[in-house]
Amino acid sequence: MKFRETDIPDAWEITIDKKSDDRGFFGRGYCEREFREHGIIFNMVQANIGYSKHKNTLRGLHYQVEPDAEQKLIRCLKGAVFDVIADLRPDSATYGQWTGVELTAGNYAMLLVPEGCAHGYQTLTDDAEIFYMVSACYAPGSERGIPWDDPAFNIQWRDSENLIISEKDKNWPEYTI
Repeated sequence: MKFRETDIPDAWEITIDKKSDDRGFFGRGYCEREFREHGIIFNMVQANIGYSKHKNTLRGLHYQVEPDAEQKLIRCLKGAVFDVIADLRPDSATYGQWTGVELTAGNYAMLLVPEGCAHGYQTLTDDAEIFYMVSACYAPGSERGIPWDDPAFNIQWRDSENLIISEKDKNWPEYTI
């Protein structure tokens, strides 16, 4: 695997190292040892699948607070998404900043979202599907979110004029930095 740290500390873009031949390729999607060699401890306890029928569906920005804070490791299985992390960690050098990575079925990239960061994504194609592993089980009482257009972060989505957003995601309170 190839690891590239993003602009947000502890957030990584990870791509597979393909071993190809005339049949196709093989590559590791996760290896505890390789993650540990990059200082990443990731203990998966739950795996989720997200499917969106329409391009410009926006989901998020979501996170869980202690004691249920979670890391996420996200991969796009079908179509393409613009995956975003917003840093909510007051002690982080990038507190209040965001980064985005394009994940596609064809680039085989993954994004590791650290604890204390909000996560969301915008579909760039119809019929987009993501698969993600998390380090904590879903806990409704610990669930939080921030608005997709929160002025504290000023996230530059790919097409903010034609978004499809749930009522829940439209109504998160603004985040105070």
